[in-house]
Amino acid sequence: MCGIAGKLYLDGRRPVERELIDRMLQVAAHRGPDGQGRHLSGPIGLGHCRLSIIDLSSCGAQPMSNEDGTVWIVFNGEIYNYLELRKQLIQHGHVFRSTTDTEVIIHLYEERGTDCLQQLQGMFAFAIWDKGRGRLFLARDRVGIKPLYYCQTPDAIWFASELKSILADPAVPREIYNPAIRRFLSFYYPAGEDTLFRSVKKLSPGHYIIVERGEVKITRYWDLQFTTDRWTKRFEDTVDELRSLLGQTVQDHMMADVPVGILLSGGTDSSAILSFAVEGTKKKIQTFTVGFDGGQVVDERPYARMAAQRFGTEHHEITVSSEDFWNFLPSYVWHMEEPVCEPPAVALYYISKLAREHVKVLLSGEGGDEAFAGYSNYPNRLRLDRINSAVGPFARSAGAISALAGRLCGEGRLQQYGAALGNSFADHYFSRTSGPTFYFNRQARSLFTVDFLESTASADSAGFIGGLTQAVKNQPLLNQMLYVDTKTWLPDDLLIKADKMTMANSLELRVPLLDHKVLEFAASLPPEYKVKGKQTKRVLKAAFAKVLPPEILNRKKAGFPVPYASWMRGELRKRIEDTLLSERAVSRGYFKRDEVSRLLRANSRDGNYSKEVFSLLALELWHQRFIDSACPDSGAESVPCQSPAYESASEIR
Repeated sequence: MCGIAGKLYLDGRRPVERELIDRMLQVAAHRGPDGQGRHLSGPIGLGHCRLSIIDLSSCGAQPMSNEDGTVWIVFNGEIYNYLELRKQLIQHGHVFRSTTDTEVIIHLYEERGTDCLQQLQGMFAFAIWDKGRGRLFLARDRVGIKPLYYCQTPDAIWFASELKSILADPAVPREIYNPAIRRFLSFYYPAGEDTLFRSVKKLSPGHYIIVERGEVKITRYWDLQFTTDRWTKRFEDTVDELRSLLGQTVQDHMMADVPVGILLSGGTDSSAILSFAVEGTKKKIQTFTVGFDGGQVVDERPYARMAAQRFGTEHHEITVSSEDFWNFLPSYVWHMEEPVCEPPAVALYYISKLAREHVKVLLSGEGGDEAFAGYSNYPNRLRLDRINSAVGPFARSAGAISALAGRLCGEGRLQQYGAALGNSFADHYFSRTSGPTFYFNRQARSLFTVDFLESTASADSAGFIGGLTQAVKNQPLLNQMLYVDTKTWLPDDLLIKADKMTMANSLELRVPLLDHKVLEFAASLPPEYKVKGKQTKRVLKAAFAKVLPPEILNRKKAGFPVPYASWMRGELRKRIEDTLLSERAVSRGYFKRDEVSRLLRANSRDGNYSKEVFSLLALELWHQRFIDSACPDSGAESVPCQSPAYESASEIR
C-alpha cells in the first residue's frame, strides 16, 4: 500500500520540476513512510511513497521500470494473483529483478497493453509511463477500493492518490464547484466523479485513462453484470460453492511479508473473514474492535470478544470518547479531503491507530452488505414495490395505503417508505440514506440561499441515480438497488472512508468480500438467494451457520455505531453551534443563518437531525482547512481549525 503522484505536460516539451513532485509526496507521506522515490524525464514526473508489504528489500522501491527503462510505473495496492501471473510472464521470456507484484504489472502491460487490467485480481491505482509511445496510462480497480484523483487543464494533467497532492501545485485551479456541494447534501457524501473543486475529478471505478499526443481518453473496462438467469444450482450447492470461494479469497488476501490482523465489528462479515484467516496460518491472529464512552449505542465489543474467543485470537480494544471525537474532526476533513457524513470513520481512525502498533495490514468485512444484500432497506423496498404493483395509479393519493406500508415496513419507517408510494425507484432511492426527514432535499428552498440554489441547478441527484438505473433497468429490483449502491455508496463513502482513515495511520486495509470474483459470483445468484422475506444476506449467513455463534449470525446489523447524536446534543452542542453560526460560516453564502439556527434547535430537542448537523459541520471544517488556510498543501497539524466567533475552538486540536 502506498501513495502515488505525478504530472505530465501535454505539449511534451516542458520538464516537470522535482520540487513539485516533492511537495505532492510530502502531503501524502502518511500513505508510505517507508521510503520515497521519483522519476523525472522530460514532460513526465512520477512520485511514490512506499508502505512496504511485499518484498521489503530495496528491490521493491518505486518508481519501477522494465529492463531497459522504457516503461515506468507507480502503483498503490495489492495484486493477489501476482505469483501466478509472474510464472506465466517468465515463461514468455520476461526477466524480473524483484519479487513484487508491482513488477508483474509492468511486464503484463508490455505483454497485453491496457488489456492487462482484465487479468489483475486485487485493489489498485497506478500510473504507467510508456516512454516509447509517449503514453500515460492511469487505472483504478474495478470497485474503487483505491482512490485516484486527476486534474486536466489545456497545459497538463495531474494525478494522485490524494486530492491534496494535486492541490500542492499552485497551477491547479481551485474554484469551488457548488453542484458537488449540493450533491453531497443530497447523499451525505460526494457521489460520482466530481469533487468540491471544479477542476479535480475522481477516476471512476473500473475505468482507465490514456493520455497520448496531448489527447485524454477515459474508458470503462469493467462493470458489474448480473447474470441471474443463468444460475441453475440448488441453494445448498450454492452455499458450498460460496464457502470454497471465500476460503480461497481470504487466503489470497492474507498474503504479506508483514503481520496481518482482522478488524472485528462483531457482525457476520468480519467474523466470517476471521474464520477463514485462522485456517491458513499457524500464527496467532491479532483482532481489533472499538467501543464508546456513555453507552448510548449498541456495544460491539462483547460480540467481537465472542468471535475472538471462538477463533483463538489475540484481541485488542479501544474506547473513544466525545472529546476524542471532537479533537479529531479537523484531521478527519484533512484526511477525507471532502466532506462526508460518516461519523464511524472517526472510530475507524482510532482503531487503525491501535492496530498499527501491532500489524501493518488489516482485513475487514466491508462490502458484504452490498454484495449479498445486507441492509434492511432491501427487503423494505421490495415489499413496497409489491404494494405499488397492487395499488397502481391510486398509490399517490391513498393515505390508507401509506399506513399499510408503515405497518409492513415498520412504523419507524412510515414516512420514509410511505412517501415512496407511486414514485419510481430512481426518484425515491437516492434519498433513502437521508432517513425519514429528507431534510436537505425537502427544505432546500427555506435553507439554501437563492444564489446557491441557482448555482446548483445542475446537481440533479435524482437524475444521477436515474442514469445509473438505466444500465440495469431490465433487472429485478434487488439487483437495481445493489448496482446503485455498488456504484455510489460503496466507492464514494465506505471505501473512501476505509482507505483514508487506515492510511492516515500508515496501515493497509484489505476487503476480501469485494474481490471482483466474489462480486461477480454474488451477481450471478437469483435475488431470493440473497433476500427472502425479511431475511437479508441469506446465502452468506447460510455459509457460516455451522461456524459462527448464533448470537453473531442472527444479531441486528450495527456496524461501528457511534454515539455522535448524543454527543452533539450534549457536550459538543455549544462548540458546534458557535462553528456553524459564526460570521465566517454564514458568509460562505450557502445557507440562511436563521434556518441553520432552527435546525440546531430542532436537533437539540430530539436528535433527529444529527446527520444533517454533522454534514454542515464537516462542510464548514472542510472550508476552513482547504479554502481558508494560507498553506493548503501543508500537513493537517500545521493549521488550526478555528472559528473567529468561538475563541475556545482551539480545543478541537
